[in-house]
Formats: sequence, C-alpha cells, structure tokens
Amino acid sequence: MVKQRRQWRSICKGLVLGTLLTSCMILLYCLSSPQIQFNLPEVPVPYSCAHRPAQAYAAPDTNTSQHGRDQTLCVPKVDIMFMKTHKTASSTLLNILFRFGEKHRLKFAFPSSRNDFSYPSTFHRFQVKDYKPGMCFNIICNHMRFNATEVAKVLPMDTTYITILRDPAELFESSFHYFHNLVPLTWTIPGEDKFAEFLRDPKYYYDSNGYNSFYLKNLLFFDLGQDNNLEPSDPHVEAGIQAITKRFQLVMLVEYFDESLILLKDILCWEMDDLLFFKLNARMDSTVSKMTPELRAKALEWNTADWKLYKHFNATFWRKVDAYGRERMAHDVANLRQRNAEMVGVCIEGGQAVEAGSIEETAMKPWQPIGEKSIMGYNLKKNVDKTHRKLCRKMLTPELQYLTELGVNLWITKLWGHIREVINW
Repeated sequence: MVKQRRQWRSICKGLVLGTLLTSCMILLYCLSSPQIQFNLPEVPVPYSCAHRPAQAYAAPDTNTSQHGRDQTLCVPKVDIMFMKTHKTASSTLLNILFRFGEKHRLKFAFPSSRNDFSYPSTFHRFQVKDYKPGMCFNIICNHMRFNATEVAKVLPMDTTYITILRDPAELFESSFHYFHNLVPLTWTIPGEDKFAEFLRDPKYYYDSNGYNSFYLKNLLFFDLGQDNNLEPSDPHVEAGIQAITKRFQLVMLVEYFDESLILLKDILCWEMDDLLFFKLNARMDSTVSKMTPELRAKALEWNTADWKLYKHFNATFWRKVDAYGRERMAHDVANLRQRNAEMVGVCIEGGQAVEAGSIEETAMKPWQPIGEKSIMGYNLKKNVDKTHRKLCRKMLTPELQYLTELGVNLWITKLWGHIREVINW
C-alpha cells in the first residue's frame, strides 16, 4: 500500500507539473503570436511565383505502345500541397519535398514556432509564418488538420494536391503505441498489452470528448478534416470520401511506397533522382504489437471510416498503376530500389538504421514518443566522398532538424522537449 501511494503521488506530481508548464507554454505562445485579423481583404494567389526549373524532362506518352513510345516534354511541377497524415511514412516523403524545394529555390508555407499548423485545430491560413493576403507560396507540407478552403487561399490555383494512407489496422496499432502517453483515456487500461485490451471493448475505454481522443479512432479521417466519430452507416462518411477524391490528384499508399513515388514522379514530371530516400522515423520491431487476425478485424471494425477510405483509394491507386503500365511500373520501381540501395552504401554507416542510443550525432537523432526511445535513426558515414556528402546528410536529417535548417523557429516544440526532460517523460 505504501509503495502504491508513493507511485500515485509521483504520478500526480508529474501531472501537476506538466499541466503548469504546458499552461505557461500556451500562454507564452498566445502572447507571442500575432493577432489574427479576419477583416483583411481577400487577395487572389498568383498562378505561380516559382523559379521554375529550367530543364524540361522527356516524359513518355503512356497512351502509346511500350515500344516506339512518343517522347513529350514536360516541366516539373513545383506548386504542391502534401497533406501529411500521421504514422504513414509521411516524414520520409517530407524529406523528399524539402530537398526538392531547396533544389529549385521554392517558397515553403511553414508554421510559426512549431512543426505543425496548430494541430489538432483545423488549418487556417493565418497559421502560416509571416502570412499576408496575396503572398505566394509553392509548397505546404507540415502536419495540419486539413481545411480545403483555407489551404486554397495560400497556394496557386494549379497546385497539385497529394496525400498518403496506410492500412487502418496497422496505422491504429502504430498510433496507439506512439501517442498513448498523450491520451489520458489509455492511462487506466489494465494489463501489459493495453492495445489488445482496448480493442477487446473499445467503447468502454473511448470517449469522443476525451483529451486527444482523435488519436484513437479514424485518425486518417480526422487528419483529412472529416468527423472521425461518425457511425459507419452515416452518409457523411461517403460524402467525406468523395470530397477527398475531388480535391487530391494522388493518394499514395504506404504498403506500395515505391510504386506511389513512381506515380508521384509521373504526375509532377520529376526525375528519378528527386525520389531518392531513406526510411525515416522507423520503429523498432520489438515495440510493434503482434496483431492476430482477430485483433486486426477488431481494429478495422473500430476504424470503419478509415477502412472505407483506404479501400476506396486502394482501388483508385491500382487504376492509376494500370494506366501507367504494370510492366513499366515494375521496371521503374526496380530502378528506384537499385538507386536507393546504392545510396545506402554511400551514406549510411553499417548500412542500416540503429537504435536511438546508438546514434552518434545529435543532428541525426529523431524526435521520440513520450516516455520511450523506440524511433530509430542513422549514422552518417564518416568518409563520404565530396560528391555525395551534402546529399547524404540531407537525406538522413530528421524532420525537426531539417525545419530548423530551412529557417523555422521551433521554440515551442523545443520548449516542450525540455519540459519532457524535466519531468522525465
């Protein structure tokens, strides 16, 4: 009993301290943020203000036969909206966009003081750093809760909208693990396997009004600006899926990430070199909950809106692959994988990701979930040749460090990191 009282006292002290420090942080943020002026005039966004790439790439016409295919010229598209969803390999794609934007001197619409647009609040254009009506931006790609109307006021009319989805059962397991310490609803779940216990009777543990509860149900639907608590039969679920379909030109799939990148290359008229990547924010295998067929079925049932969304875009994805050409796709995927494998040999010490404690350089250490160090990272080879040195470093740089290099002041994110260290979270 004495030991239990001490444990509860320690937990209570941590909660009180965390609440006080977080409140102070929010107050500082409110005082430092500019007043939102809703009466400012609406000014149309220019068609584009980019320093467009000088070169035009030869793009094969997919409507002709495999042999003797006509060659047409296309200019790389530089106005891009990437809806960064949670736990969907989106940090890897973000790194690709950062590098492309730097290469072509594009203007990013970044958040102010943190690495997201006041998530989970719905996106508003005044959350963009230094925003003024009529300003021109080329790329927006940080975490937000999507708001099509407001995003359209930031980017040119011909912007290409893309996002990425993941199998909802796998995503739910990943988000449950990563965010459970931020969701008080999970703190009292008994047993060692909280994930399995939650799925045993999710309605018992879930409260739609609970703090950060959105992490626990239909997270994809929520990120994309929809109501994540709709009943499966509610017609608004299908209406939401159709709205997303009309807005996004490409919806990628984590399970077919390489194929997704090839489709991205095609729609944006990029080069293969623009797609090179290393898998960032990868999780240690030992932290992944083993999902039985029964648990998977329960996870999909609990996340029905996400499941319907995923099935819809799985079908559209393969129609795009068929239009691209299965044989051509297989050839290009093999080429991309070979190029990435070559870069692994050039850039990464030991040729693979390592646990957080084994990452030697602070600049290469990824952000970790509260209370754990389950996200892996890389060590840059010490003697990378001069030709590849800059590219290797940028490909391995985690999101927060890259944002800092691009000029984003992440003082709120960094303050939160210090608070976590103080309360040993």
